[in-house]
Amino acid sequence: MDAVRNSASAHSPAARTLLDSLLTLGQEHLFAAWSPDGEDSAEKAAFWDQLLRVEENYPGGIAAYVNNARSLLASAREGANPFEGFRPEQPDCVDLADFDAEYERLEALGCDSFDKLGVVLVAGGLGERLGYSGIKLELPIELLEETMYLSWYAKHLLAYEQRMSEPKAVPFVIMTSGDTHEKTVACLEANHYFGLRHDQVILLKQELVPALMDNEARIAAKGPYAIQLKPHGHGDVHMLLHRSGVAQKLKDQGIEVLAFIQDTNGQVFHAIPAALGATLDRGFSFNSLAVNRVPGEAVGGLARLVKGEESMTLNVEYNQLDPLLRDTVSPEGDVAGPNGFSMFPGNINVLMVHSEAYVEVLERSQGLIAEFVNPKYADEARTSFKKPTRLETMMQDLPKLFSSAQKVGVTIFERSWCFSPNKNNVIDAAAKHAKHSPPESAATAESDFYKEARRMLTHAGMEVPVEAEQEWLGIPFTPGPRVLLHPSFAVSLAEADSKISGGRLEGTLILEGPDLRLKDVQIDAGCALVVRAVPGANVKISGQLSEGGGTEVQGIPEEELAESSEALRMRGYRILKGAYIEHRFDEPGVYDLVLN
Repeated sequence: MDAVRNSASAHSPAARTLLDSLLTLGQEHLFAAWSPDGEDSAEKAAFWDQLLRVEENYPGGIAAYVNNARSLLASAREGANPFEGFRPEQPDCVDLADFDAEYERLEALGCDSFDKLGVVLVAGGLGERLGYSGIKLELPIELLEETMYLSWYAKHLLAYEQRMSEPKAVPFVIMTSGDTHEKTVACLEANHYFGLRHDQVILLKQELVPALMDNEARIAAKGPYAIQLKPHGHGDVHMLLHRSGVAQKLKDQGIEVLAFIQDTNGQVFHAIPAALGATLDRGFSFNSLAVNRVPGEAVGGLARLVKGEESMTLNVEYNQLDPLLRDTVSPEGDVAGPNGFSMFPGNINVLMVHSEAYVEVLERSQGLIAEFVNPKYADEARTSFKKPTRLETMMQDLPKLFSSAQKVGVTIFERSWCFSPNKNNVIDAAAKHAKHSPPESAATAESDFYKEARRMLTHAGMEVPVEAEQEWLGIPFTPGPRVLLHPSFAVSLAEADSKISGGRLEGTLILEGPDLRLKDVQIDAGCALVVRAVPGANVKISGQLSEGGGTEVQGIPEEELAESSEALRMRGYRILKGAYIEHRFDEPGVYDLVLN
């Protein structure tokens, strides 16, 4: 042990203090294979650098992490129920699943409040699970123009700014990880930040936490001079926003609501305006976006949990919700209500958090929200693990820290309008579809992307016939007319309504520009119209397009998939593009575009 003490003393006073703490915590095994004093000096220095980084980044340091872990591991070993004594009730819900007058009112309120909004993107994952070699933010959400998810999000922020009475940049916080940070920076720089100002994009890099090898929370070693590290979960976004001072800074700048979104859910911005409006209108400190779920569906349910005077609205995993209901209020468990859905809507991990309450909670908790541990035991007595585990956090657990004075609610949207993530490869997606679960793949995300753009057109009064659903590699896809409505054209249902009157679409339509108007436009099957216009180019479009080449979905034979691009392999099809009829208006002015 003298070699260890000498190494720590030679490195820094902080290392010596940390060594004393590790020994007190029973972590002597980390030094069992150390060489004699004077050998492997560089490796030993790297060891102290690694541990001191963990010590600095976890609130309370490694001692707090180990002590928290011991308490949670003891509960896990005993099989403790985290919801023991709680009674589930329906949460405080705003139901916006239908495009009714209330939806229109709240959407309008949200559109008038874009200057109060900041967006936080949780983007710590690579695309390996999807068969993609880059970061998931670079994946194309659609194949008409192959728009990256990151680009699509940036386009919405720019569109929001353009619609403010006094335009200002919408803050865009991106939480990265060691796996994604450098690649995210490279993507932003290579694409000139997608038109965003550099200072409106704030990158916060998530750090890792020690892996634990047993119920005593002994830290797992990785060779003689390193420890195993694992992700701490997306709940770290709260700690990063607090410790960086960004949450306080944004509040001081007048940002009232932060929207937390995921990396590959391109549908979310359909719902953001109405969700923002609902958050402000109802005075929610925390607002979870949700979808209707059928009882037993493998997605967490949002419930108000009550125990005496204590209550909190939280996501409860589906395998915990049903037995909790059976033990408390319903012998049948999670059952359907009159509308055919569970009274506990499905969590989609999109959050709207009011800055005033958020900063207060972060200050009180130092940003560290409730942790949990989920070890995989190797024996029935739960004395050993199959592999090292770690403490984890989930960003949606933040309401556990809220007081009774801070209002927590849920806003329900139609599923594909707000939620269609790309997170499963074709094999896993097909298996989920076969079990009647959402495939949540590149193919279904793109299908829903076009579907909901068509919905905006039909809501505005355009007739859009839809083809029957098909399957590619066992994954459903609705071929129908393919529509790409850039956010510059419309960011809300009401805005699309104001710009479209009548018409019929059977082909492909791409619109980009804030001052386009369509009146009785007809695009025949097999045709594709593209109109792009700069701000101030007021273009009235009318007439019928019956010439030019459109788009066609073509399945890729399995024997050709291996030679296809990654974006195509994860879909199982390609889109064949004909000769688009494209019109560009690069100068402000008033134009009449009559199709023929």
